[in-house]
Amino acid sequence: MLIPEIEAFLLCPTAQTWIDQALQHPEELLIDHANCEKKAAGTAVTLMFRYAEKEELQQKMSRLAREELRHFEQVTALMKKRGIKYRQITASEYAKRLHQHIRRQEPGRLIDTLIIGAFIEARSCERFYRILPFLDAELERFYRSLLKTEARHFQDYLQLAQQYSKEPIGERVAFFAEQERLAICADDRVFRFHSGVAQ
Repeated sequence: MLIPEIEAFLLCPTAQTWIDQALQHPEELLIDHANCEKKAAGTAVTLMFRYAEKEELQQKMSRLAREELRHFEQVTALMKKRGIKYRQITASEYAKRLHQHIRRQEPGRLIDTLIIGAFIEARSCERFYRILPFLDAELERFYRSLLKTEARHFQDYLQLAQQYSKEPIGERVAFFAEQERLAICADDRVFRFHSGVAQ
């Protein structure tokens, strides 16, 4: 079951067209999923280096990075079992569309980065959930196992954003909610895990 907080957080559900594309591109789905896990770990480690004085961020990002790398290992093991070779593929425009709105000055830069992290984790969780009914048994079990972790990552990012902000973050969350909606509904050149509608 998708947690109600995530359904309320995202302004739109994943479209059936994305699910159809995912089923037509199983290799790209898994390869880009692996890339996403690796990038998520990298983001967490970058935040640890950039904000070394923030103790709770250090602890939560350390755990998150380990979990994301473990997921990367699990995805690539599943790929190997299915004869899918891990390779470099281009990223979707999704993250770029969100990151272009990050404020340059602190603490705005940190707050926006954490809010975007919450949206990426929430959308990941939602996409795992939406595609479950269409997957084979092995992949369905694996994606279902990720739901709880992704939901916790979403909550961690959001909690840290509020903790380190000097003011309520509702306005920035609402702003990025609309940017996320636009990003996930936009046309994309190629199918990816976080792509909009591939042409």
